[in-house]
Amino acid sequence: MLKTTLRTLALTTLLALPAMAQDNPMVGGAPMFADKNIVENAVNSKDHTTLVAAVQAAGLVETLQSPGPFTVFAPVNDAFAALPAGTVDTLLMPENKAMLTKVLTAHVVAGKLSGEEIMRRARNSADGFYHMQTVSGDALSAQVKGRNLYLIDESGNASQVTIADVNQSNGVIHVVNAVLVPK
Repeated sequence: MLKTTLRTLALTTLLALPAMAQDNPMVGGAPMFADKNIVENAVNSKDHTTLVAAVQAAGLVETLQSPGPFTVFAPVNDAFAALPAGTVDTLLMPENKAMLTKVLTAHVVAGKLSGEEIMRRARNSADGFYHMQTVSGDALSAQVKGRNLYLIDESGNASQVTIADVNQSNGVIHVVNAVLVPK
């Protein structure tokens, strides 16, 4: 009886681990907690230090801590590093706050959209794209290629969602590998 109970407990624990991991996925070496807001989680990700600095410089911390909900496509540090030399430094200058705000809000959509929902809408659309309007007012399109979800900005640049559905108390983050550039 004890052996059966222990085996059942062990099996139940093992089966529950993926669900727990999904609730609190690791991003940038840190667990992301669904009961924390976008900013509270992002500051712990070592892969998003540039994004966090940019959000702070743009004065968007309070907005991204508000109830939302928001869908945020969060570029990793390597995505910012891939921009032309000096771009990030220029955007972070106080006199370029409006431009920085536009770039950052071009990564945010009002509402909470799961990766599965975005993919479903893209697959079911007439042109194969799910068209969204970002908080900045810019167009963003999602496309599914194979099993991967891509976002295409107004300039035609594509960014792949590398980690989807990082749930937050005020929305969801989808980690992306490129910076989306508004026109």
